[in-house]
Amino acid sequence: MPDARVLVVDDERSMRDLLAIMLKQEGHDVAVVEGGAQAIETLSREVFDLIITDLRMREVDGLAVLRAAKEHSPETVVVVITAFASTETAVEAMKLGAYDYITKPFKMDEIKLVLANALERKRLRDENQALKRQLRSERRLDNFVGGSRQMLEIFETIRKTADSLSTVLVTGESGTGKELVARAVHAESPRRNGPFVSVNCGAIPETLMESELFGHVKGAFTGAVASTVGLFSAANGGTLFLDEVTEVPPSLQVKLLRVIQEREIRRVGDTKDVKVDVRLIAASNRDVAKAVQDGILREDLFYRLNVIPIHIPPLRERREDIPLLVAHFIKHRSAELGQSVRTVTPAALAILESYRWPGNIRELENVIERALVLGSGEVFDVDALPPDLRRPRDVLDIAVEIPESGLDLEATLDQIEQRYIHLALARTGGVQTRAAELLRVSFRQLRYKLQKFAARSTSA
Repeated sequence: MPDARVLVVDDERSMRDLLAIMLKQEGHDVAVVEGGAQAIETLSREVFDLIITDLRMREVDGLAVLRAAKEHSPETVVVVITAFASTETAVEAMKLGAYDYITKPFKMDEIKLVLANALERKRLRDENQALKRQLRSERRLDNFVGGSRQMLEIFETIRKTADSLSTVLVTGESGTGKELVARAVHAESPRRNGPFVSVNCGAIPETLMESELFGHVKGAFTGAVASTVGLFSAANGGTLFLDEVTEVPPSLQVKLLRVIQEREIRRVGDTKDVKVDVRLIAASNRDVAKAVQDGILREDLFYRLNVIPIHIPPLRERREDIPLLVAHFIKHRSAELGQSVRTVTPAALAILESYRWPGNIRELENVIERALVLGSGEVFDVDALPPDLRRPRDVLDIAVEIPESGLDLEATLDQIEQRYIHLALARTGGVQTRAAELLRVSFRQLRYKLQKFAARSTSA
């Protein structure tokens, strides 16, 4: 580890100077202090990669320096030097976290080797910790994009929920990111090093679901040529995510309820129960309360699942997140696709913000990827968007005829007005003052109408 920050602690000036010269020749940034008290005061203000300290010093000894170093910066490597090669002193220093010790008198080659090994160990440990943080961040809150009030509340709920074993029920429309929430809860929890097992209950045939969830023994049914452990056992020590849990058949819901209550499963064809340690997270894109009313989901199972509810609002209800999501997808997808897109034009962003996104974030990501693949240049503009997006589905072409059933005149006029405002913003690159001039209304009138349409869209 070249250019390491090293602190030399010794009450003998000749030893301090000798070590400082040697370390500087090795290319390190060196600080020296005269004794233990000054070292502890320095450690309260600064962080070092390596500390070399004498053990026997007047007033404050090297063991006190070692304790202070581990308190203020546990990752700092400490090497102790002593003229007293007693086993007790060495063992005590090692127990307190010293990397190694060197006895006086020492050879320069010896101490260089010890220090090089110590710094290499720290480098490897730092890289390992960085890799672990990177792997965790792939599924943690760092991977979420959103600044709306609703999403900030969800982030806070995830943080508060992660450390418990309570069952979580995530609801929201398709494409809102329910599995992402489940993975974040797992990755933020003490179970992060355990398995995360995801299963889409709607994709498993009803006749196979019990075996898939709980496993089976050999010969339990036709085709059971070998025993299997099942997904609950596969998730032991970690988290099991049951997506579309309302698709679990009623006959199996009773057994699922028992698993949640007793924390044990019974494989198909087996006669004994097996304990499992699993954090359960369920999700559904249905109205779960209505599913209970309709008899699709057992009420007692609903209450067991709904201990901590997390509802993800559709994208149309948090439009302020759209620019952040667009920037995020352009940055990451353009890099993956080898594109060099740098920015999105106001006109294109205005269209993306006005669209209702029935497919939510998944649809937005797909639109961005399509535009990046088919577009060209460094600017993401309107022409890169699909034609049906440039002509929003929620703003209808208005016929001049009056239908037999009549029409809502105010709503119809609002649709016409919204259509023209949208076209004006697209033509002026999203500049509202120029759009107002084009429509021959004041800027204040245009802003009021945009706020009205946004509020109506959010409440829709």
